[in-house]
Amino acid sequence: MSVRRIMGTETEYGISVPEQPGTNAMLASSLVVNAYASRVAGTSRPRWDFEEESPLRDARGFDVSREPIVDPQAPSNEEDLGLANVILTNGARLYVDHAHPEYSSPEITCPLDGVLWDKAGERIMAEASRRAQAVPGTSPVHLYKNNTDNKGASYGCHENYLMPRSTPFGDIVRVLTPFFVTRQVVCGAGRVGIGADGSGSGFQISQRADFFEVEVGLETTLKRPIINTRDEPHADPEKYRRLHVIIGDANMSEISTYLKLGSTALVIAMIEDGWLTGETGVDLSVENPVASLRAVSHDPSLTHLLRLRDGRRMTAVQVQMEFLDQARKYVADRFGADADDQTKDVLSRWESVLVRLEDDPAGCARELDWVAKLELLEGFRARDGLDWTSPRLQLIDLQYSDVRADKGLYNRLVARGRMERLLAEEEVSRAMTQPPTDTRAYFRGRCLAKYPSQVAAASWDSVIFDVGRESLQRVPTLEPMRGTRAHVGRLLDESETASVLVDRLTAPR
Repeated sequence: MSVRRIMGTETEYGISVPEQPGTNAMLASSLVVNAYASRVAGTSRPRWDFEEESPLRDARGFDVSREPIVDPQAPSNEEDLGLANVILTNGARLYVDHAHPEYSSPEITCPLDGVLWDKAGERIMAEASRRAQAVPGTSPVHLYKNNTDNKGASYGCHENYLMPRSTPFGDIVRVLTPFFVTRQVVCGAGRVGIGADGSGSGFQISQRADFFEVEVGLETTLKRPIINTRDEPHADPEKYRRLHVIIGDANMSEISTYLKLGSTALVIAMIEDGWLTGETGVDLSVENPVASLRAVSHDPSLTHLLRLRDGRRMTAVQVQMEFLDQARKYVADRFGADADDQTKDVLSRWESVLVRLEDDPAGCARELDWVAKLELLEGFRARDGLDWTSPRLQLIDLQYSDVRADKGLYNRLVARGRMERLLAEEEVSRAMTQPPTDTRAYFRGRCLAKYPSQVAAASWDSVIFDVGRESLQRVPTLEPMRGTRAHVGRLLDESETASVLVDRLTAPR
């Protein structure tokens, strides 16, 4: 294996209505999503198909029983609540989740495509905000790609990686726990304030670290675990599991996102192949992972020594270098000189930033979010004599993640050539409407673009057509690598209507 696999991201965006601070966040989020939906969907609005979703199934082999307090007068599901839920022609999902607008990217097969469709999500959110502001009688709605309101609430940026179900879950937990505890030095978004409510004075590496309470668990909003056990593959459940990663920050930097996805994909590949497990495996387990996670985040000097369970003491950067060293050996053993270019690039960039982080973190200010943000903040502190308790610094922190091109500080750094990019803006613009061509997202996106009035519903693993027959016609898409342009492109080109497409897909062979 290499960095290539089925993966994707989900990002809940922070939302604010400055002129009306008491605005219901759920309604404001619905306004944003619906404003964008009116642009892409016209009068047709395929619904999201929830039939195959099972968020209470645990990867450890059981279903969690949950009996909520039910108000008989309350709506029964999110559609009854009137919450917006839109399927986009680029294969993504745009909807309201926990009072935040959320963008779930289409399925992609490599880290660079992950960056591309994640960045397209930022542009979609910026456009949605502009369109919401144009609705008569509304106040401007501002969106932020961040993870906390600094008042005790956190909202997620999740990653998803498809894995063989045969991979022992215990191996996943043992290897990924120390990896996740330490990878924040590469992909942390940076934050002013210490503690869940941000009341402590200082700057830390990760926006999410203070919100994790347990090592392993099913929850995503309470008692957040370092390793999430949700077993909802959105694919053939006999063959696959979806590793649902909830511990990452929402990154503006393309390099941070690229290395977050790429390094994690490599570590997963090593777990699958038994490279880091068994008697010959390298054990980097840390003592007290939750406390260690926070300690690493609270130390932007990167000098904090973690205690490993074998007695060694190492910094987070040193632990990451151990993972990198194993990844290099693994790729050389499995591929040699035939490793693909993106795998080689991930290894090279990963090593480059780790070497500079160990020498002087400031050397990564053009690539990593937390370092770029810290440099920006230190500039204001030096110029205006501010200490870390200054409310102005929290505003600067927030403005860094503003998705507006002219207001967001990250976007302004990019415009001034002070942040390195991997993508051309023309690519990002295309990805706002066009799906990846090498996953099932291609079939979903093309169907929504070509037959908008005949797609009744869709989900990750099916598209449901209403072609005027006695019953709706479900086309399953349980294999994420099928439904690609190579697989169905010609078929879609030649099918003028959804009815013709369904007939051809269901014809006896």
